[in-house]
Amino acid sequence: MLFKDTGFQGFEPDQVDTYQPKKKPRGQELSLDDKAENKMIASIRIVVEHVISGVKRCRIVHDILRNTTAQFDDLVMEIACGLHNFRATLRYAV
Repeated sequence: MLFKDTGFQGFEPDQVDTYQPKKKPRGQELSLDDKAENKMIASIRIVVEHVISGVKRCRIVHDILRNTTAQFDDLVMEIACGLHNFRATLRYAV
């Protein structure tokens, strides 16, 4: 399952169920079912967005990386994700 936002409208990978919020039709209202589905998608996506912002607290991930060493950007992302997981583990350990 893939929960996406409107920035990925044309992205439809093979053999994957994708879910995207429904837009309100012009001059009409969304049905209650569509509103409930949009709320469910938003509640899942907000967790992902919070994790991404937690990883971006490391400024090296947030800013433009100018180092051209092979695989360096992957290493930076792995370290930033590890630091985020470490912070999250300590936050809930007490």
